[in-house]
Amino acid sequence: MEKTLLISETAWNEISRHAQETFPDECCGVVLSNGTADHVQRLKNIQNTLHALDPVTYPRTAAIAYAMDPLELEKITREAQSIGATLKAFYHSHPDHDAYFSEEDKAFASPFGEPIYPDTTQVVVSIYNRVVKTVRAFAWSDAKKDFVEVPLQRV
Repeated sequence: MEKTLLISETAWNEISRHAQETFPDECCGVVLSNGTADHVQRLKNIQNTLHALDPVTYPRTAAIAYAMDPLELEKITREAQSIGATLKAFYHSHPDHDAYFSEEDKAFASPFGEPIYPDTTQVVVSIYNRVVKTVRAFAWSDAKKDFVEVPLQRV
């Protein structure tokens, strides 16, 4: 059964602003929820740092890839749990590309064939010349063993 991802207008606007501010690089972050309100937590895209340190292992720059700092993500996750919040969604942008869940996105979200956060939706923002064109959501399907597009609604 498809689950609709409900994102508050405030969170939607914050995600859009983040994508606009980091353009032409990809942005990334998380949406936390306490059940009544969404909170966007921006994360630093460390892809350029990884690329500079090891361009063979990390051949792509932040213009076409993202990498969340794992320590920053772990800290945010722990803090969210301590106050009863949940990790509702991950988000990232695709500058000058459509909003789709790429093979690289799938590999990042499920490095061993199963998602690290199976109940967390993945949001992809398509942005061209600092203008958000499309936003799509993808969730893990146990039946298909893959990420599938799910409805996304601003509330």
